[in-house]
Amino acid sequence: MVKIMKKTVLLAGLLFALPLLAQNPPANPPSNPTPQENPPAQKPPSLEAPQMAAPEPEKEQPKKPAAPPAKTAAKPVKPALSGEGKVVEEIVARVNNEIITTSELQKARSAAVEDAQQECSGRCTPEQLQVAVEDRQKFALRDLIDQSLLAQRGKDMSINVEGEVVKQLDVIRIQNKLDSMEKLEAAVTKEGLNWDDFKGNIRNKLLTQEVIRREVGSHINIGRDDAMKYYEAHKKEYVMPEQVALRAIEISTDGKSEADLADLKKKAEGLLQRIKDGEDFATLAKRFSDGSTAQQGGYLGTYKRGELAKQLEEQVFGMKKNQLTDVIETKQGFLVLQVLERFEEGEQPFDKVENKIMDQLYSERMEPSLREYLKTLREQSYVVVKPGYQDMAGGGNSEIEEVSATPEASKTKKGHKKYLLFGKRNGSAA
Repeated sequence: MVKIMKKTVLLAGLLFALPLLAQNPPANPPSNPTPQENPPAQKPPSLEAPQMAAPEPEKEQPKKPAAPPAKTAAKPVKPALSGEGKVVEEIVARVNNEIITTSELQKARSAAVEDAQQECSGRCTPEQLQVAVEDRQKFALRDLIDQSLLAQRGKDMSINVEGEVVKQLDVIRIQNKLDSMEKLEAAVTKEGLNWDDFKGNIRNKLLTQEVIRREVGSHINIGRDDAMKYYEAHKKEYVMPEQVALRAIEISTDGKSEADLADLKKKAEGLLQRIKDGEDFATLAKRFSDGSTAQQGGYLGTYKRGELAKQLEEQVFGMKKNQLTDVIETKQGFLVLQVLERFEEGEQPFDKVENKIMDQLYSERMEPSLREYLKTLREQSYVVVKPGYQDMAGGGNSEIEEVSATPEASKTKKGHKKYLLFGKRNGSAA
């Protein structure tokens, strides 16, 4: 059965990707990869469950203002009820003409557990993991509002990401070993998802990334002198054991018959020869590797002695930068490795850690800049949150008074869902 990927566009995930977004990086991994204490665990790509777009209520919707709304009370909106007078789903926040419902918030809070587990990747104590989960869940609504604001801003800027949407869908199709886009659509539908909403979630993610790159990242500049100054002040942090940074192309033999093995080995040997002839390793990895890191150009991370299988360690620790292994046969398939960088034991020279320092300095400046930008977007938008959820939304939102229930039912929209609409605003939205 095709697996469903978790929701991907929460603010925390964006912050981790920002150093790459702002600088329009090449598809290849960094030329000077930096070691990590433990390479992060990679999950095989699979179908992603999109944040389902909730239908907009037909009555009394506020229009998106060109400037911050004046301090006047919005007209109360009546709650939508089922035929028996029972509320089906409740709105917890409105972002201009878009809404965030309790079910969307619950999905985001559930995804926070998986996000925290993946980020810790076995390196956290149970107590640290619990704190990480609670922090992510606490700000789930804030992140959903930020996501909506950024995606709407991308549309206002007329950013077109349709070409990238097609590429992302094709990546998902390839990673799920489906022959055509029609089969991908069928697999998505079989999982109970709406195909248009599935694509819409990918589109919003790409819009969000591009807005951050243009509006925030492009204004952050880290000079080489800044990186060198930081390096001189923190040299002790870059004393490391002997390590190698690796990337791989993996041809899986899982579930294959003995008759298929010769052809699969021939495929791996062909890819190795194409790299030797000058083709880009990362590009070939993205297209042909069966490994979970294919879309990172096959980049595996950095490894100390003792962290690799002996068969692999004996080879790669005797190799120089950019050298390739021959095709290696393993229990899982056929493997081609490349040593991207070697780190000798001891204090690392600046050129070996420059990229890591640049990314670190960039991230330190990006987070406050992004939060300030999002604050401005909120001030220019109609953002209101139901009482009891303000803290989760990051504060600064106008309180909404609940309207008493009435027997009037609103018209149903796509999927026949009904939503409990909240009432008037007190003061201006922030």
